[in-house]
Amino acid sequence: MRQIYIDADACPVKAEAVRVAERHGVVLYLVSNSGMRTHNHPLVRNILVSDTADAADDWIAAAIGAGDIAVTADIPLAARCLEKGAQALAPDGRPFTPQTIGAALATRALNQHLRETGVRAGGAARFGAQDRSRFIDALEHAIRQKA
Repeated sequence: MRQIYIDADACPVKAEAVRVAERHGVVLYLVSNSGMRTHNHPLVRNILVSDTADAADDWIAAAIGAGDIAVTADIPLAARCLEKGAQALAPDGRPFTPQTIGAALATRALNQHLRETGVRAGGAARFGAQDRSRFIDALEHAIRQKA
């Protein structure tokens, strides 16, 4: 059965994902390395990992399987999930695919280099209602696809 794995520490759409999972009867894993308010829903599994770098990413990458869905803003984690045959969605609903992940990784590396050299200041774009709506639509679509 298809499952959802969320890189939960900085994910702004946890509540939306829980509602979609509930609607479809899908188990959802909230994986984090920090204390967070847990969900007591029977379909939600709260996974607390160590606070070492990439511990949540490593747990998700090890547990996820073909046909499952990952929700993450971490592009390298999305790539690892795609390699295992899973789907990957950004919190703004943007899908990562085998066709787009290479460009996403390259853009990430370029932006990191520009920030490190002081050419560009960091900062994510503002997250709004349209992003939440696009995420819900994308997650609904991903769940309805055949595994």
